[in-house]
Amino acid sequence: MTASATISMPYILPSGRLFARTGQAMASHVVLVIFGGGVRHQEAIGQRYLTSQNLEIEGNIMYNMLTGEAPDIKIVYGTDTADGQPGGNPINAVLNTTLQEQGTLFPEVRYSAGGTGHFGGLSTAVSGYYGLSQQGLQQRPLHPTIFEYLRRFGGYRATDTWFIGNGIGNSTPLLNHSIYQGFGADYGGNFFAPNVTFGQQGEDYLLGAKIFHPEEELDPIRQMQAFLNHNFLAEGKEIPNLKNTDEEKQSIKEFIKEVFERQATDQIARPPVMDNGDLSTISYATEVLRWFKPKLTVINMSAVDSCHASFTGYLQSLHRGDHAIGFLWKYIQTQIPEMAGNTTLLVMPEHGRNLDPNGILDENDWLSFDHDSDPNSRRIFTMMAGPNVPSNLVVGSENNPVGDAADIALTIADILGVKNEVINTGLMSGSARSLFDRI
Repeated sequence: MTASATISMPYILPSGRLFARTGQAMASHVVLVIFGGGVRHQEAIGQRYLTSQNLEIEGNIMYNMLTGEAPDIKIVYGTDTADGQPGGNPINAVLNTTLQEQGTLFPEVRYSAGGTGHFGGLSTAVSGYYGLSQQGLQQRPLHPTIFEYLRRFGGYRATDTWFIGNGIGNSTPLLNHSIYQGFGADYGGNFFAPNVTFGQQGEDYLLGAKIFHPEEELDPIRQMQAFLNHNFLAEGKEIPNLKNTDEEKQSIKEFIKEVFERQATDQIARPPVMDNGDLSTISYATEVLRWFKPKLTVINMSAVDSCHASFTGYLQSLHRGDHAIGFLWKYIQTQIPEMAGNTTLLVMPEHGRNLDPNGILDENDWLSFDHDSDPNSRRIFTMMAGPNVPSNLVVGSENNPVGDAADIALTIADILGVKNEVINTGLMSGSARSLFDRI
């Protein structure tokens, strides 16, 4: 039972601000999408499509996010056509105006320290700190995460901050808080892996779960918790938890129950194409936004990592990921009145991919690409849209890179009014700046 709860339920997380905020919030909500498992700059910002395969065919396959014409020949990134042509049917755009036009694009950002593995990239994104001594896999960040900063300095409740993972592998469930003294689990964000919770494991263990009354039925549960804490921990200390209040725990349980019901009656909103885990993650993320209206939601996507062995699959995942983000932004603006017009969207890959291929051929005999810290794998981009974000602005170029992978956490702190408090801890990378300051 303990194991199933660990993999299927959100971490159950304190509230109460320690200090008064000194900054003015620019928006009421922030959604960060960490896009997608290692995005090669050439096919994304460069819009070079198949030029890496010695085919002089260029075009933009991310046309919800970026401005530019799509390829007009050799289409493989869409869905299968009626006559069976693989990938020959591109997905129609979700947004009438690209995110680039709606907001600000930093096309040449750099991952400035350490290797370009997934753990390092994700940890840097949520903490603003390059953990060079960490190897990833079953480790928590060494420095505080943005969830902890917001909860400690902003006074946000546990259910105001969410990390939505695309799965529970590697270190993904451990990125919702650090092990730094004075921060840690007491200020962590709720972690949620929806494809587990609402997949087969969730149906096996949670679907018929009883919701206990927070005032009348929780006392025996607390007694059992105290018994287990005392008997199964060597030092008799309380098991670390994220200190959701009883009301928040109740709300989480009711949320899970309702999503199961909505899932059974096909009421959950879906992106245009539902054929990989990223799009399913985004779909369930809209349920979290609809129910909790969090102050901060971080969503992890990873399907483009298929580029290690399939360049074709990578192009398809890049195209679908773009549509997932377009769908998410449109849903916020049209389906959640409390967040429409006062939410900032941030998008950033956790790292790039190599310039040169790895020699593996895919189903189209196209070469694949790894990410092992060559200069090209350090090239990423960031973009943002929402209140107080300049529209149709491009900052930086290949010859004049502007931005660092460590900027995102400090930018979120800036948007939600706690930038000065975060800077004053001295715990962020020296290269980190708010993107608003870089503008």
